[in-house]
Amino acid sequence: MRLFEFEAKNILKECGIPVPRGKVAYDADEAEAIAREIDKAVVLKSQIMVASRGKAGGIVFADDIAGVKKSASNLIGSTIKESLITSLLVEEKLDISEQFYTSIAIDRQARAYIVMASTEGGVDIEETAQASPDKIARYWVDPETGVSQAVALSILGRFSMDKDDAAKVADIISILYRLTMDNDAELVELNPLVKTAAGEFIAADAKIIVDDNALFRHPDFKSRSPAGAEATPREAEAKKQNLAYVDLTGNIGIVGNGAGLVMATVDLVHHFGGRPANFLDIGGGSDVDITKRGLLLVIAKPEVKAILVNILGGITRCDVVARAIIAALNESSAKKPVIVRMIGTNEVEGTQILHRAGIKTHSDMEEAVKEITELIG
Repeated sequence: MRLFEFEAKNILKECGIPVPRGKVAYDADEAEAIAREIDKAVVLKSQIMVASRGKAGGIVFADDIAGVKKSASNLIGSTIKESLITSLLVEEKLDISEQFYTSIAIDRQARAYIVMASTEGGVDIEETAQASPDKIARYWVDPETGVSQAVALSILGRFSMDKDDAAKVADIISILYRLTMDNDAELVELNPLVKTAAGEFIAADAKIIVDDNALFRHPDFKSRSPAGAEATPREAEAKKQNLAYVDLTGNIGIVGNGAGLVMATVDLVHHFGGRPANFLDIGGGSDVDITKRGLLLVIAKPEVKAILVNILGGITRCDVVARAIIAALNESSAKKPVIVRMIGTNEVEGTQILHRAGIKTHSDMEEAVKEITELIG
């Protein structure tokens, strides 16, 4: 479960890590009142789960009250990458002299937590890692010893930092590790952790992802849906319908039964040069109505140009899926080509139903994927 920035900063503040002065506003009047209370230039930060929201216009600076009200009015109610902005974090604008990066994350390959730190914060850390890996310090944590301030200081030892600055950052890293363990977090990231002109170290931006499997240990998060805040409108609708659906950024709709088969389909589409628009697992033993609703969800996505249905019939019957495909196409006003790969239980009946409707089927998965990628071009 990803936390909003203001939620992450509340946790940081409780743990003793300084954050900018600010509050959450749900309308322009609240934003104005918060700005008056701060009584200096502010930054308005859209509280949405979207990568690079700043580049997309979701973070705006305002030097006066008029600018705050105008910007807040423009932001609240607008959308960025299909995410509706309903709240803003209104914070003091910091006088920044230096920017740093630090995080605690799970390295699944190493099966351990990893501490990462850099003296180049405020940038895409992935790009820094690729272009200049030497600018990032990495430390894989021994769970028996954890991350003390002494360990954190050794991590920062590769950088030419002022002794006092290194001690302050090391203290923050040590707190971050304890915070990560206490909250069962998969990721805690400060980017940037800034040093102000007055010499203070403040978490200017923060990200926390909590392990969904550990939410039962955290009653404070009970009111939150594990996926709700970061879900796209289609993902939220799919959740209501108990469908396993994830939005992707391509133009080929992907429907299958079983998470492994759907992931393999997504990979194969990529392999042949296509771009999947979604992941939809209709599950095993789905009836006509559930399968139809899933298909309608995919068909309705504007970016989808064609749909690939990949069914390996076991508990799932091919004839049931075929009838659902016909029902969805008849019900939808959007006419998009559908290519089906179908084998298994009641395969003959299913293919006959589809052939009578003029829908081509394949028994070979690669052939179906090749055809749809060539169709899309």
